[in-house]
Amino acid sequence: MAYGVGQAIKGLVLLAAAGTAASPWVFPTWRAQLERYIPPGYNPFSPLTVDDPPTFITRYKLKQLQQDPAACLQVLEQAQARGRISYALPGAMGGKCPLPNPVRVTRFGKVALSSSFLASCPMALSSAMFVSQTAAPQAEALLGSRLTRIDHLGSYACRNIYHRENARLSEHATAEALDISAFRLADGRTLSVLKQWPQEGPAAGYLHQVFSESCGFFGNALGPEYNAAHANHFHLGMRGYGICR
Repeated sequence: MAYGVGQAIKGLVLLAAAGTAASPWVFPTWRAQLERYIPPGYNPFSPLTVDDPPTFITRYKLKQLQQDPAACLQVLEQAQARGRISYALPGAMGGKCPLPNPVRVTRFGKVALSSSFLASCPMALSSAMFVSQTAAPQAEALLGSRLTRIDHLGSYACRNIYHRENARLSEHATAEALDISAFRLADGRTLSVLKQWPQEGPAAGYLHQVFSESCGFFGNALGPEYNAAHANHFHLGMRGYGICR
């Protein structure tokens, strides 16, 4: 979408949303007009789906789902029906780092995982969107091979940031982050964040492209250039609003 068109749509959406929120009886046709002319990714009134592009409106909808577990699970059910994710609901977990509504992700469509992982519902949904819209299609576009598996270092861990005693709880303590270490392709190649990120060539290009695009699906994305602690993985988390380092 051209920059000028995108800005025009953004202005229209913000004006309509503000006007409707302030005086819904003054603008009775705004919602109908938006639904007719504005793509779902830019329409604040259309329900979120796993196939919506990572626009500012989509990110806002994802944030809203963090406060509405039932609505999030409904979108996740639709994502599973579309073949974008497979998951189970293990039930609430207690302890020092409780998880009231955890999701155990087992795979992303045709893309397997090195192991299943626990996630909050919004984290599971954002991950499904990231894999189906970026990680998988970019593998075929840039490398000519299908993405078959994602290796990760874990998601849920009841700890503080960097294991520091007086630091705040990590996103991992609430299952709102996933650390991805490698991508495996159908032709046998393994794209390791630790090994391929500093290099040149198609493999490194894929990793850099995928990391850059991940910012649109998560609150934050931290990679090897952030600090030494992230040299071997991409930290994809829900805190923040599109922070990418």
